[in-house]
Amino acid sequence: MDNNLPYLDSSLSFEERAKDLVSRMTLEEKVSQMLYTSPAIERLGIPSYNWWNEGLHGIARAGVATVFPQAIGLAATFNPELVEKVADVISTEGRAKYHEFQRKGDHDIYKGLTIWSPNVNIFRDPRWGRGHETYGEDPYLTGEIGKAFVRGLQGKDKKFLKTAACAKHFAVHSGPEAERHSFNAVVSKKDLRETYLYAFRELVKEAKVEGVMGAYNRTNGEPCCGSKTLLKDILRKEWGFKGYVTSDCWAIKDFHVNHHVTKNAIESVAMALNNGCDTNCGSMFANLLIAYQEGLVTEDAIDRAVERLMVTRMKLGLFAKPGEDPYANIPYELNDCPEHKKFNLETSKKTLVLLKNENNILPLDKKKIKSIAVIGPNANSRSALIGNYHGTASRYYTVLDGIQDALGEDVRVYYAEGCHLWKNKTEELALEGDRLAEAVSAAERSDVVVLCLGLDESLEGEEGDESNAFNSGDKIGLELPGLQQKLMEKVVATGKPVILVLLAGSALAVTWAQEHVPAIIQAWYPGAEGGKAIASLLFGEFSPSGRLPVTFYKSTDDLPDFRDYSMENRTYRYFKGTPLYPFGYGLSYTKFKYSDLSLSSKVIAAGENLSVTVTVENVGNMESDEIVELYLQDLEASVRVPIWQLEGIKPIHLKPNEKTKVTFELTPRQMSLIDNDGNRVLEPGYFRVYVGPCQPDKRSVELTGQEPLSAEFEVQGQKLEMEY
Repeated sequence: MDNNLPYLDSSLSFEERAKDLVSRMTLEEKVSQMLYTSPAIERLGIPSYNWWNEGLHGIARAGVATVFPQAIGLAATFNPELVEKVADVISTEGRAKYHEFQRKGDHDIYKGLTIWSPNVNIFRDPRWGRGHETYGEDPYLTGEIGKAFVRGLQGKDKKFLKTAACAKHFAVHSGPEAERHSFNAVVSKKDLRETYLYAFRELVKEAKVEGVMGAYNRTNGEPCCGSKTLLKDILRKEWGFKGYVTSDCWAIKDFHVNHHVTKNAIESVAMALNNGCDTNCGSMFANLLIAYQEGLVTEDAIDRAVERLMVTRMKLGLFAKPGEDPYANIPYELNDCPEHKKFNLETSKKTLVLLKNENNILPLDKKKIKSIAVIGPNANSRSALIGNYHGTASRYYTVLDGIQDALGEDVRVYYAEGCHLWKNKTEELALEGDRLAEAVSAAERSDVVVLCLGLDESLEGEEGDESNAFNSGDKIGLELPGLQQKLMEKVVATGKPVILVLLAGSALAVTWAQEHVPAIIQAWYPGAEGGKAIASLLFGEFSPSGRLPVTFYKSTDDLPDFRDYSMENRTYRYFKGTPLYPFGYGLSYTKFKYSDLSLSSKVIAAGENLSVTVTVENVGNMESDEIVELYLQDLEASVRVPIWQLEGIKPIHLKPNEKTKVTFELTPRQMSLIDNDGNRVLEPGYFRVYVGPCQPDKRSVELTGQEPLSAEFEVQGQKLEMEY
């Protein structure tokens, strides 16, 4: 191979080099590079490459790696800076594993540097099985956490990528899983722009995400992986996206088999390519040669796609000279290293949300406990730690493990499974409820009970996953499955104090528990170190600071039709009822006082920024993180707008009696609205800003005993039309 060829010249741009490289390929070679399993082209020095890798909360499906809390738990930290560090560790381990695999000649699936994460779909309905892969129901929070994750994955080098992040699933995708290959998500222009596209735009325009994955479904009649509206008009033309687009896996086959928008595979691949899909997770793009012969696609269109793919691979080190790629020498020893495990534990602690703490029953005093019962199907479950799209941890700490380690041998720890996660018995030949008596016996002999209920990835996940026991991944309702409610009632009936730990990736309607159980912790899927983190919280080694990134409803009856993609009466932004636990809610072991809310001006001209400042003081007895939340309310909008909307988050840490000033900067874009035609406009008028530990709704105030501070300001001038 001639080392003087332009595509090997590092003084040229990656775009120039890719153009030269692709010009040297035959048509067959070009098409071969558009499949996710891209074969080697030895005469050009291109090694084989598999585009499909997963890194949602740790490098997945490729052996041992740090298994962080599931994405929904990361969102519950309300801490973008922390999430960026998590993603940085993921990309470090991705590089460490990739280079070791390359040295061994292993170019298999899940072993590349194109990581198909994050999932920034909006968790609009708690029944959606894949919601725990997301950052919750709010566009702003999803955008902020998503951008941080992308920055962590992609690194800070101006030329090379550490790994290539991928925003998915573009767009308007959140179930039903059982119908995703044929479903048409019908959405208004306003909801499309206001809710479903917001985070994608943030990741593309602000974080410069390298990849975008299309969704399985249709949106307003167009299959997402071949949508002119989404991929050409919005993503490429309007947002100026320069990276690569991949289909979801085998989604292009759905065009003709399930969506019936094309007649055959040839038409389907032509639709995908011509509208901007560059690589195919699946095998459909092998038909591009026939589509070319039939005149349905041009070689120029193929060239453009392959050039984009080659640019991405070059950014990841393809053809880099020794010493040129700053990430090429990350050693294998950094994978699953002690520092990453320690950081994983600290991260897990920050994901935990304290939902109830009657009479300050928590934290528990180890010195006063002689016996404790750890009960429930998730008490000793590794599956309840990991969520889906997970790697393999070198060690797992279940809740039982964490409590046993924390208490040592001087305290008697009783354990009982209590019931199966969702079946009515644990042993096939037994009668229904075969573990209930044991659980009651354990509770009766204990000073306190830690009851671990909820779900795992077998009950909420993706259509097609063999393990999904119910409804192709989606939840049927919000109630605890199987005999879990019966188990809880029997344990509570013993009269012993009960701490309920919910391990689940979504909202559950634990209305009975709220009335009868003194303390409730939402633990999500807390990662391999999760049991340690939960024990640490129970025994007061730190104060909780997690916040709910989703609304917990009182009943499935509170929800609109699952197939309806209108935001009407959905999520905290539009829900008309009273939730069980509101979005943004979470308790602490200490108390914070908010005071001196001030605005930089009470009147601003349209187009000006506004500074919002508040003083926060820890007036309790324990040092703690606190999440300061800012919500904005448009008081005079000409169209339907959210009741109020999160527009600022600031994590802080204060010792007792310590205080600090927190400042937010509100931009004109944050003050603007999306009109019914999908345009972003800034209307003059009055706005109200709220700052506190929670939303300003009655339920949050009732649960926290704190009402956020508020102030009004006016925007004067002419209505401004803004770039979306």
